Amino acid sequence: MNQTNQTWVTEFFLLGLSDDSQTQWLLFVLFLVFYLGTVLGNLLLTSLVLFDSHLHTPMYFFLCNLSLSDLCFSTTTIPQTLIHMLSSKKLISFRGCAAQLFLFLFFGCTQCALLGVMSYDRYLAICDPMHYPLIMTWRTCIFMALGCWFSGFVSSLVDNTFVLSLPYQGNNRISHYFCEAPALLVVASADTHRTEMVIFLVGVVIIVTPLLLILISYMFIIVSVVRMKTVSGRLKAFSTCGSHLIVVVLFYGSAITNYMTPKSSQELGKIISVFYSVINPMLNPLIYSLRNKDVKKAFWNAANRTPFRRT
Repeated sequence: MNQTNQTWVTEFFLLGLSDDSQTQWLLFVLFLVFYLGTVLGNLLLTSLVLFDSHLHTPMYFFLCNLSLSDLCFSTTTIPQTLIHMLSSKKLISFRGCAAQLFLFLFFGCTQCALLGVMSYDRYLAICDPMHYPLIMTWRTCIFMALGCWFSGFVSSLVDNTFVLSLPYQGNNRISHYFCEAPALLVVASADTHRTEMVIFLVGVVIIVTPLLLILISYMFIIVSVVRMKTVSGRLKAFSTCGSHLIVVVLFYGSAITNYMTPKSSQELGKIISVFYSVINPMLNPLIYSLRNKDVKKAFWNAANRTPFRRT
């Protein structure tokens, strides 16, 4: 009877990461630095791939897609979080929360699929180099990239539908700094078991399936690298895969912890969310650029190019 008398929630109050004003200012500076690094790093990496003909290969095509998803993924949450850190009223409308949840899941799930496709690309390049140009045509690459974005859209749509179909009455205080599915389930005014099962099953499809593809691909890659006779060949193979592996470990480790494990404390969930929504998008372009000779060469070529040189 009490639930029927409660009003439906039209806006949510985000509690954020801390109530202390000094801590909020420190977090504001850190989040701003990370976000600016994310924007500059991913835009720079995308620009290099687009304008340097030496980087017009399938590997960098997928990397460009990953950078775009990273940039959008971060922009979905951080700008509003920065505003809330300077405001006493950390409010977001129900529709705004729904939009943020959908976009966050959309770009996050797209990244999962892209990382899986990138591992398959590395598998073909190392284990079957003779047939690589025949298999990884531009038509195939575009089709695979569109498939990644579409899978992200469908996964987000399913999760969003089930999460937002729950009744939200009375309690509108979300212990988080943005609208994320696990935090919303806590304040729902009904049993969330079915929705949690749906999120888990979607996670199996969009997280575990690409992860299995990555593991299988790297099993074959390791076998092929071990069989290589030259040390230089082994080092080159590992250098092209090392960056991807680092990104996979960072992203999948935090995503699986938050979406596919039993409920943990809300404070731990917020910390994990900071890692994959704020820190990871900034690290990705740094990891790929610092460990990649082609990207560094393209950067220095662009830096040394004089736009007003006389011919």
